[in-house]
Amino acid sequence: MKEYREFLHASDNWMKGIPAAAGLYIGNAYVYSKETIVVKEGKIKDVEEAVVAYREAIARSKKEMDKIFNLAKEKMGEQRASIFEAQLMIMEDPELLDVIEQRIRDEKAEPESIVKDEFNKYLGMMFDAEDPYMSERAMDVQDIRNRIIRNLKKERWTSTIVPGMIVVSEMLTPADTILFSRNDVKAFVTEHGGLTSHAAIIARSLNIPAVLGVSKLLETVTAETELIVDGFYGYIFVNPTESQKEFFREKISQLNKVNTALKELINLPSVTKDGVEIELQANVDVTGEFERITTSGTKGIGLYRTEQLIEELGEFPDEETQTRIYTDLSARAYPDVVTIRAFDLGGDKTRLFHPVEKNPFLGLRGIRFLLDNKDIFKGQIKAIMRSATNRNVRFMLPMVSTVKEIRETKKLMKECADELKATGVKYSGKIPFGIMIEIPSAAVLASKLAPECDFFSIGTNDLIQYLMAVDRGNDLVADLYQEFHPAVLRTLKYIIEDSKQFNISISICGEMATDTLAIPVLVGLGLKSFSVSPTVAPPIKRTIRSFTYERAEQLADECIACASEEEVLEKIAAFFEEFNIQRTRYLI
Repeated sequence: MKEYREFLHASDNWMKGIPAAAGLYIGNAYVYSKETIVVKEGKIKDVEEAVVAYREAIARSKKEMDKIFNLAKEKMGEQRASIFEAQLMIMEDPELLDVIEQRIRDEKAEPESIVKDEFNKYLGMMFDAEDPYMSERAMDVQDIRNRIIRNLKKERWTSTIVPGMIVVSEMLTPADTILFSRNDVKAFVTEHGGLTSHAAIIARSLNIPAVLGVSKLLETVTAETELIVDGFYGYIFVNPTESQKEFFREKISQLNKVNTALKELINLPSVTKDGVEIELQANVDVTGEFERITTSGTKGIGLYRTEQLIEELGEFPDEETQTRIYTDLSARAYPDVVTIRAFDLGGDKTRLFHPVEKNPFLGLRGIRFLLDNKDIFKGQIKAIMRSATNRNVRFMLPMVSTVKEIRETKKLMKECADELKATGVKYSGKIPFGIMIEIPSAAVLASKLAPECDFFSIGTNDLIQYLMAVDRGNDLVADLYQEFHPAVLRTLKYIIEDSKQFNISISICGEMATDTLAIPVLVGLGLKSFSVSPTVAPPIKRTIRSFTYERAEQLADECIACASEEEVLEKIAAFFEEFNIQRTRYLI
């Protein structure tokens, strides 16, 4: 990342946004703006004619969404395409549709003005929530409203785009995103939107680079403007110089070569040169990603992020829905293990139905939220128990900071088991139980938490953030977010030693586990299980196969003895040179 920061400092033609979907692309901008809807106000003469027009507009809108839904299923799979199913359900809501129709009859007003007014009641509440997540969901509802009004006016929005363009827009609806994918769009850049927006979810599903939330984007970028889009770090370069284009062409070429070369590693074992096996599991956001696991060389799922279900469905899935999803995941992974993490809400995660907080990173996060909302938590626990009959499901808690939180959860698990037993539902009450170690208090208290658990998983993203007192999303202090700081490495060592003392398994997930530079140090510290995104598993495996375990242990000791991150990086660089290991992480 240091090389990249120096590259940025040497220029001023870049804009920063949110890295919503990984990838690189150099091309020209297609500025997409929808026509402004002018809603007709006033009274109508023929009420029956207006009602018929309204019903026809609803029917046309549903037909359009059906087509989009089917296209989404074809491109993304049924699970992720449920985004559009949720929108269809709004257009089939009898309460909403009947209210609109009755108002047309009673008020004898233009149908489009009634549609606007009725939808705006919901939109007002969603925008007033002062919650970014709710604002993004409001955009989806707004899209439905506009679609119905457009069909009432019998208008058609047309958009001609040349293949290979970068779509630049104020914001993109889910329908926009999926429809543009048919035209070989190569990247998306928007002024509004975030990681939880449906446009971001779709872009990630389709492997189309996306940078969202770029302030003043449309003031700077016009039609045909040449851009470089970096979906890894969330930057765009406007009218790039020849040297900038050459820099990124080289990076694109490197990525393509690495991806091609790594395919041969998929079926090879993940072992060091002296024969020590290092387990590679996969991090999974949604069940639709399972296909990537089979082509990545990973074994099992080390982290299934259930909060992504809420983001995609727009609501908390009920017990039956969760049971179906978890059971399917368990069956497909069998006999390999699936680690299901309880809903991790708050902070920079999903905030649906979550209170607005001045400092969400230090607020009602993870297990705190769940224990404060026991009905939601128990529904998830029961679904996990019901899905665990194959004996390959593990259950993990996020953001644990005290022993009390573990014991309260175990008490709830006992209640859930008793209730399931009373109803005669098939379930497993013997599920391996573990926690994420991602808060300094948990790291310091690991020896007291270990007897309560079957396994630990170290979440490096938050652990480093809290240890270094650095907001990793704040550019002003980004240099202080140091994963190789000796304090971080020593903390990891303490956690690993405490887990070994109590003979419980331990793994690591988070961005540090995906960094090839970190792999030898982490292995040397004693970690023998990694959970990573399926897309980075092959380079991680290649790195593991390039060095000896004995030498990695020596490297870890050397790094822990250092006083600064710079000294640690020098030790690692020498290690990589010694074993002639390629540094495959992007732009390090």
